[in-house]
Amino acid sequence: MKKILLIEDNQDVRENTAEILELANYQVVTAENGKIGIEKAQEFKPDIVLCDIMMPLMDGFQVLRTFEKDSSMASTPFIFLTAKTDRSDMRMGMNLGADDYLTKPYEEDELLEAIACRLNKHDNLKKEIQKNLEGLNRFLGEVSEYEDMEGLSKSHSLKSYEKKEIIFWEGENAHSLFFIESGNVKTYKGTESGKELVTGLYGPGDFVGQLSLLNVAGRYVENAVILHDAELCAIPKADFIKLLYGNPMVSQKFISIISNNLINVQAHLVDMAFATVRQRVAKALLELYEKGHIKDKPSEGMSIPREDFAGMIGTATETAIRTLSDFKDEGLITTDSGRRIIILDKEELLNIADF
Repeated sequence: MKKILLIEDNQDVRENTAEILELANYQVVTAENGKIGIEKAQEFKPDIVLCDIMMPLMDGFQVLRTFEKDSSMASTPFIFLTAKTDRSDMRMGMNLGADDYLTKPYEEDELLEAIACRLNKHDNLKKEIQKNLEGLNRFLGEVSEYEDMEGLSKSHSLKSYEKKEIIFWEGENAHSLFFIESGNVKTYKGTESGKELVTGLYGPGDFVGQLSLLNVAGRYVENAVILHDAELCAIPKADFIKLLYGNPMVSQKFISIISNNLINVQAHLVDMAFATVRQRVAKALLELYEKGHIKDKPSEGMSIPREDFAGMIGTATETAIRTLSDFKDEGLITTDSGRRIIILDKEELLNIADF
């Protein structure tokens, strides 16, 4: 049973509306002003909030602003109920992040339809998104139904790239976020000595370029090159901004989709600073294994150039090759005829990596 928090200072309207909602099989908690409504929201955790605008102690706009700052309530659908018909009030409410706006007196069907619509959209956004172009386009199509998502591109097509083709260069104007449908992509930065520092290896379902689009300078902060023939789709920066800063629920879902493993960046930097070469090699192998880039069976996974692997762990190519040879002698890994690394003893690699 879906839970509704109704914040309304008029007792007759509050009681009549609550009765309509309870007969429609909703669980309802009411509050006579904004301050009490905020207190009850923390305890009740509603699925949707209906809130009057003109109220004593705290008006509806203040309630919405408070919820927007609360991570547990920020993505909860919010509908204003008001007797005011001034368009400036309506626009102010929508700009603050309200999902809908009903003018009193409203019809029973109008009220129930608005609630059902918002709950349905909210539930759709909570569903797991397939990490492929079909899933991405379905998400964008659902998102485009939100009022503050007008002008959002509803579908994107794929472009084919060949091995070693550059997607973007460090320092270029950042114009797009890229989604990988198939193939593999390497991101890297150039060092003063002319070497490459590999910042990531990505495959199907991953995104590249998101940090660059957030860069205040508006430029790509690294290079991106195709490792194996790939198909990518580009999401324009304008769409990226709308998805990131629009509706809170949309923003939360979008961030979860594009984040890849960015939360591991800090841990990777700590490893670079404090772990031994053996530990860094073990961690890198396990990370590549978890991403599906290398496997535990011959002729599967991808062949990773040793200089790229060395760039991942921040060491000389010769040092990386020597450590991989040690792991091979110890029976932890092997290679097939295509020079693909094959994991033989994951547990021992975990022991080495754990420091």
